Amino acid sequence: MDERARADAFLRVDMHCHSRASFDSLNRPEQILQVARSRGMDRVVITDHNEIEGARLLHEMDPERILIGEEVRTREGVDIIGIFLRELIPRHTPARETCERIRAQGGVVYLPHPFDVRRAGGGALLKDLADLIDVVEVHNARSWKRGLNARAEEWALSHGKRMGAGSDAHALREIGRGYVEVPPFEPRRDSFLAALTAGRVAGRTVSSPFCHVWSTYAKLRKRLPGA
Repeated sequence: MDERARADAFLRVDMHCHSRASFDSLNRPEQILQVARSRGMDRVVITDHNEIEGARLLHEMDPERILIGEEVRTREGVDIIGIFLRELIPRHTPARETCERIRAQGGVVYLPHPFDVRRAGGGALLKDLADLIDVVEVHNARSWKRGLNARAEEWALSHGKRMGAGSDAHALREIGRGYVEVPPFEPRRDSFLAALTAGRVAGRTVSSPFCHVWSTYAKLRKRLPGA
C-alpha cells in the first residue's frame, strides 16, 4: 500500500487532548470538535486531569470521533491515562491500582510522557508497572526537550509495547501535533489495541516551549470571576 492509499484507509487518532474540564485548559467542546475536524483527526481521546465529565460531554456531541479518557495523577505523583473509561478514577489512587482499575473497566492503560519528569512522567515506575502498561506514549508534542520522546520509543520497542502519540493539547492550536495512524477499529480495548499493533506513529510535530505559558494563563484565568 502506498502512502496516499494508506492515509485514505487509516484513521488519525490524537491520543492525548484536554478540554476546559482540565484545570489548565480553556478549550471549549465545540471548538475542540471544529479544530479536530479541520485538521483531519478522525478520533480524539479527551484526557482531562482527574476528570471525565468533559470527555463525556464531547462524546455526546460527537460519539464517533471522541473517545473518553482520563489523565490520573497517582499517589506517587506520576500520570497514567486510561482510555475507554466509564467511571472516574480518583486522583491520588496508587499507580498500580490505577492501572488495575482501568483494566477492570475494559480500558487501555496508556503511559504518557514517561521520561518527562518535569511533567509527572512515570519513568521511575516503568519496571513495576510493565506488566500492566498497554501502550507507551512515544511522541508527546509538549515534550520538546531533545531525547525524551526517543527514550520512550526505545523503552517501548525493547519491552514489546504498543506505541502511541498525542498532542497533549491544552490550547486549540496544539490539537493534532501528535497522532497515530491506525486501521478502523471498534471503540473497545481489544479492537483498539489490535489497530495500534497494525498502525504507526505518524504525527510527530513538537510544540514550542512557550505552550506551557498558555497553560499557566488558563490556570490564572479560571481564578477570575465568570471564568
